[in-house]
Amino acid sequence: MQAIKPINIVMVLQAIVMILLSPLVFGQNHNLEKPQGDPPKRIIQLQIDGPVGPATSDYIARNLEKAADENAVLIIIRIDTPGGLDTSMRDIIKKIIASPVPVASYVGPGGARAASAGTYILYASHIAAMAPATNLGAATPVQLIDPGSFSKDKPTEKESEEHQKPKVILDDPMAHKVINDAVAYIRGLAKMRGRNEQWAEKAVREAASLPSEEALRHHVIDLLAENEADLIQQVHQRKVNVLGQEITLLTSGAIIEKRVPDWRSELLSVITNPNVAYILMLVGMYGLILEFSNPGSIVPGTVGAISLLLALYAFQVLPVNYAGMALIILGIALMITEAFVPSIGILGLGGVASFVIGSVILMDTDAPGFGINLGLVGGFALSSALFFILALGLLIKSRSKPIVCGREELIGESGVALEDFSDIGMIRIHSERWRAKTAKVLHKNEEVTVYGIDGLTLLVTRDQQQKEE
Repeated sequence: MQAIKPINIVMVLQAIVMILLSPLVFGQNHNLEKPQGDPPKRIIQLQIDGPVGPATSDYIARNLEKAADENAVLIIIRIDTPGGLDTSMRDIIKKIIASPVPVASYVGPGGARAASAGTYILYASHIAAMAPATNLGAATPVQLIDPGSFSKDKPTEKESEEHQKPKVILDDPMAHKVINDAVAYIRGLAKMRGRNEQWAEKAVREAASLPSEEALRHHVIDLLAENEADLIQQVHQRKVNVLGQEITLLTSGAIIEKRVPDWRSELLSVITNPNVAYILMLVGMYGLILEFSNPGSIVPGTVGAISLLLALYAFQVLPVNYAGMALIILGIALMITEAFVPSIGILGLGGVASFVIGSVILMDTDAPGFGINLGLVGGFALSSALFFILALGLLIKSRSKPIVCGREELIGESGVALEDFSDIGMIRIHSERWRAKTAKVLHKNEEVTVYGIDGLTLLVTRDQQQKEE
């Protein structure tokens, strides 16, 4: 065998090194030859459909933050709302003002409206747009509108001239404070975005409304667009002020990504519905009452605890009047007391009255979509009275009655010995033959009394001995 020359070993080692390094070298050259292009521009489209509440606020806030992280060029919020909660509206407006991505609020499609809270959100957005046959306005706090101003009778000539505008109740200082606060808020938004401040104040003080064409003519909105695609085309190369800096929108060719509410927003929307939260609260209370009255049932206690926790979470974000909740609890307590201490219906009637009043005033707002249905209140009041006063009363009374079945019913009962026995024998009790055990001698046909049970064996003694003991 010939020896391998040193020069050959060096060449082999060089070849191995080249093979190992070749993927890195060629990979780097490949990356250099194929430059990465800019990612496509993205426009995020959100929606407000229905009353503005905690679920809406959470949905908008989370997606505004995501859009900023994803470098979106524009956020479009399509609006169709009758209004909503003041706290949720202000949370949305804060997020819009603080957003590093421009926000365009668009009232659409045709037939949609941005009433009350929707008007404030439209004013707060960097771009305000509407579709034809839409309207905005009526931004007066709803608890200050006089319901009697909406006359169902034939309007007078003066009313016809004023289009039967709803009158705002300003008879007390609190009403003045609420109105002035709302006016200052919407005028501040109008000034920040360079829109019509005078009409904004009119929308609050007089609950004025405008169709889309007049809103554009009065400089309440910036654009009139047929749809979202038309809106994107119109705002291309438009300058907007975002966080104090003027930027130019480049929306041509951008991809629209629609984001509908996810399961979290849907769940929050369901449980923060005042009617659902009200039902969850009562189910929770009834479940716990049943569990405490019959320990060990497990199911009522488990369902009740979960329902009550969900209700408490919903009430945390809803404008709840805690005096109303206290009246509901008092009403339930009075109805339960009626079952324990019959009072010719006085406690029961008082409990029903307290329950109904508390349910009616439970929600401390008149915002559309956030009231409790009176039919639901009446149904629960009637069913609660029947349950607590009748059903629970019968259940409690049944506990004081003697046991009439089962093993425990045999204790204390009398029987007859069927044979002579001193330890184990047979007796007849309730027309049945039972195995019995005694510590004394028993004779046939002698009466015995059961004083205990050991498995399937009765522990018995003579009647006379039982009386002596």
